[in-house]
Amino acid sequence: MTNPHASGHDPAHDRAMLAKAETLIDALPYLQRYQGRTFVVKYGGHAMGDPELARDFAEDIVLLKAVGINPVVVHGGGPQIGRMLKALGIESQFVDGLRVTDKQTAEVAEMVLAGAINKELVSWIARAGGKAIGISGKDGGMVIARKVQSKKAPKAIDDGGEPLVVDLGFVGEPHKIDTMVIDTICGAGMIPIIAPIGVGEDGETYNINADTMAGGIAAALGAARLFLLTDVPGVLDKNKDLLTNLTPADIAKLADEGTISGGMIPKLETCVHAVEAGCEAAVVLDGRVPHAMLLEFFTSKGAGTLIRAE
Repeated sequence: MTNPHASGHDPAHDRAMLAKAETLIDALPYLQRYQGRTFVVKYGGHAMGDPELARDFAEDIVLLKAVGINPVVVHGGGPQIGRMLKALGIESQFVDGLRVTDKQTAEVAEMVLAGAINKELVSWIARAGGKAIGISGKDGGMVIARKVQSKKAPKAIDDGGEPLVVDLGFVGEPHKIDTMVIDTICGAGMIPIIAPIGVGEDGETYNINADTMAGGIAAALGAARLFLLTDVPGVLDKNKDLLTNLTPADIAKLADEGTISGGMIPKLETCVHAVEAGCEAAVVLDGRVPHAMLLEFFTSKGAGTLIRAE
């Protein structure tokens, strides 16, 4: 019997290489369609604290840039802010899960988000062979924020038995977005890494929810995709099966039925706002799955929940 290895021929190796070639061929239509387009990626959750997943994420972002797509990364950092506040002896106040952000807390949030986390992500991109620039929404007047209005906290009752109205302090949302800085960075062949901090017309610094920031930027850029990397596979139905395609009307129905609740509701509200304001589609997917973003984008099966406008 002839030994295939003796002549340098390995059928198993050939099959593996063929599978890789077929994967590239399958990806070709997507590469052609999105050449020169922009993907906005919100990065956070447990994936951010896992070095192996962070490396995978950085490689994915560099790959997107290498094939002609412009990735724009917006990152969160709630747990890291919480740890820093604790280390500094600053007590965090929460009302129904909402962090009340006073002046001191806002300063710590900016230090952690625009400093430590932002530059760490720039380093991960560099290790993967890419060039990134870390900025926040304050740079170049990119994001003008407005204060998030006081919210009723139904589980917290005032002296009159009514839901307590909570002033969240220096928590903001994007009001105006100037994409010039992002366009300049992408046009120079680099990758913008954006911390969710903005400045108000009053000159104050505001901490912005990273999902909300990413959705606003995706809409302003007319992005082809908004990816929200989370700690769940996507949107699940009542049987815990993944829903792969949704419209804003579908999402409203699921919310009314109670199928979606909790933290998924604001994420989907962000997706709906983005797709109705100019982003082609949004995807909620599990950032803990290695290369989940590439699986969603470059394969027909996908890896999360895709949301498109009606």
